[in-house]
Amino acid sequence: MTAKLIQKNLLKGTQEFEIVDDMLHVRIKKPFKEQMLTMELANLNPDPVINESSLDFYGRVKCAPLVSLYLNKPNPEAFNAFVDTLKRRATDEFNAFAGLRSSAQDSAPGGNVYEEPPEFDEAGQPDIAEIKRKVNVDEIATAIQMLEQYVEAEDVKPLISALAALQQDPQSEANLLQVLESFNGLGVSQGAVLTYAPYVSSLLSDDPYDR
Repeated sequence: MTAKLIQKNLLKGTQEFEIVDDMLHVRIKKPFKEQMLTMELANLNPDPVINESSLDFYGRVKCAPLVSLYLNKPNPEAFNAFVDTLKRRATDEFNAFAGLRSSAQDSAPGGNVYEEPPEFDEAGQPDIAEIKRKVNVDEIATAIQMLEQYVEAEDVKPLISALAALQQDPQSEANLLQVLESFNGLGVSQGAVLTYAPYVSSLLSDDPYDR
């Protein structure tokens, strides 16, 4: 199983990807700058999209790409092996998250089963009662800290305020709905939120198994 990929680009720098348990660790090295990210595999949509010279993995909610791989770097064999592993692990982790069984096809290399991303809108809101049971104030505090430190977009501030209110009163349905509405209004900034504060996705996902 290929669980690590190192890619180099003369102009864009070096990026390393490593799958460890249910997480994807990303390290990006650019001149005078180094960035390290960690995200849950269950948050990735296993169907990547080719975008010019990159292969992009999006989140399971509408957002910007969470992971961008340089196409066929360092070589097609290593690249394809890692992509197959990442697709399969993303599918398996989401199935485990949702309490689904992975089929033999899911587990085979190159499996590419598409799971519809959860839509956090009025027609399909997560079950508030289920969410209330899994609100973790410590995780909320960490999410707020990461967003304040790494996400500078102005439109993220309402979400931070909503999370702060939920931290103070984690049993308030009004606060939960405010977090939901703030997240829905982010647009392309949803990607940055899910990258730096993956607990937001776990918080808003309708998880009957209370992960």
